[in-house]
Amino acid sequence: MNAADKKRLLREMLFARRFEERCYEAYVERKIGGFLHLYPGEEACAFGVLDAARPGHDYVITGYRDHVHALKCGADPKKVMAELFGKETGSSKGRGGSMHIFDAEHRFMGGYALVGGPFPLAVGMAKGIKMKGGDEISICFLGDAANNQGTFHESLNMAALWELPVLFVCENNLYGIGTRIDRSTAVIEQHKRVQAYNIPSNQVDGQDIEQVYAAAKIAVDHVRSGKGPYFLELMTYRYRGHSMSDSNAYRAKEEERMWGKRDPIIILRDRLIEAGELGMDDYKRMDDEVLEFIEKEVIKFAEESPEPKLEELEKYVLAENDPYVRGGVH
Repeated sequence: MNAADKKRLLREMLFARRFEERCYEAYVERKIGGFLHLYPGEEACAFGVLDAARPGHDYVITGYRDHVHALKCGADPKKVMAELFGKETGSSKGRGGSMHIFDAEHRFMGGYALVGGPFPLAVGMAKGIKMKGGDEISICFLGDAANNQGTFHESLNMAALWELPVLFVCENNLYGIGTRIDRSTAVIEQHKRVQAYNIPSNQVDGQDIEQVYAAAKIAVDHVRSGKGPYFLELMTYRYRGHSMSDSNAYRAKEEERMWGKRDPIIILRDRLIEAGELGMDDYKRMDDEVLEFIEKEVIKFAEESPEPKLEELEKYVLAENDPYVRGGVH
């Protein structure tokens, strides 16, 4: 990873942070409704892994904390924000909202609200890749709290048995909503749990994008070379509550301060400054440009986009097998 790569990734992570912070503000302003799960603090995970892969070529799937993964895959930030605003110009025509960002064109195969839901879907995509003989891989991002679902173990078993090209990436932020991992999970180190399925694994610092990238490169190369699945655990931390309805009262302030000092954006920024590859003025200018683009382009587009038409309420609902619809009854 050269200096140009690091500065590009710094800008991408900074854009993601400011995008998510603006989502928070829009939610408070009641311009975004429903559920909203934000990503600040975890940026090095998505950007480090996907930079080592081929975003837009490989298939990516995740849970409901999904905005940033979609952006890295190539989704238009204006369309993502419009989706959060529930507008017709959104990536899912305003019908999906925050938890269901989807961009098939860039092979971002969605965020899913069901805990544990992405696991079998990622395995299914990997099975399809193998049957067709493609060089793509399936990348499944997951949280630590989802790993107690039965689908986790069923999916790992199938992936290993069939030697499927799927990379499981656990963004371990230590909490499942308000429950700390050591109160809900017998084996805290998630990468050890996959040993039962003979899947190679690794655990690295999810706040250091250079470490994430290096580990992800090994993992991606393993999967793409036909050696079967791989499991990568990234130790990270979310700076906000689980969702907007989360008061975040269950975490110790000392713990929050400790992780705040390990901000992935600040770590990379300071490393570039110390190496003489970036100045603080350069960073501030970068931040100003990001903020201006988000406000004048992204937010403006979302605010000015039309609402979905009421008469098209059922337009994207699959109902062809519903006997009531076939019989003309609504």
